[in-house]
Amino acid sequence: MTEVENLILEHLRQLRGSIDTMREDLRELKTRMGNLENQNAVLTNQYAIMSIRLDRLDARVERIERRLDLAEAPTS
Repeated sequence: MTEVENLILEHLRQLRGSIDTMREDLRELKTRMGNLENQNAVLTNQYAIMSIRLDRLDARVERIERRLDLAEAPTS
């Protein structure tokens, strides 16, 4: 082989190594992104549950206030 062919082969090997590294990095980023999406879904679900619970508590407090005549009369 000539020196030029050896040089070309060496560059191709370096490129292949760089591409393999980038492929690994991309695989890791995809995994991390998937984890973030899962965590976001969990937090969104927890927020919805807390919102429902707060709505129920609000309704219970309103009923208690009405029973104890603590609620102000609605203004129209």
